Amino acid sequence: MTYLSIGLRALLTLVFVAAGGAKLAGVEAMVEGFDTIGFGQWFRYVTGTIEIVGAALLWWPNRQVIGASILGGTMVGATFANLFAMGASPVPAIVLGLMCTAVLYLHREQISAIFGRPSTA
Repeated sequence: MTYLSIGLRALLTLVFVAAGGAKLAGVEAMVEGFDTIGFGQWFRYVTGTIEIVGAALLWWPNRQVIGASILGGTMVGATFANLFAMGASPVPAIVLGLMCTAVLYLHREQISAIFGRPSTA
């Protein structure tokens, strides 16, 4: 399970650092995409920051579930944005969301510790 976790987190990190960096750098496709969504460019900066912070949390000891939750939530929003605002395929966002869910499952023992409850497992 350790190698699976490392592989998933590495892939998610590559994707989200690249996507978040593109948003923060103002890549034209990202600017146009956020114009289409209609929330304004401030939301592009927030989303890019969330993606990079979430990717970093995937590697922070005992914080993988926080990073995976943040990134998974972002992918829920991306799925809805692709479906309803942009008219693009939601499949990449769904796949990334499922990968985040797998990381959550692999590190599920952290959930009770984060909420201050003793583990029942």
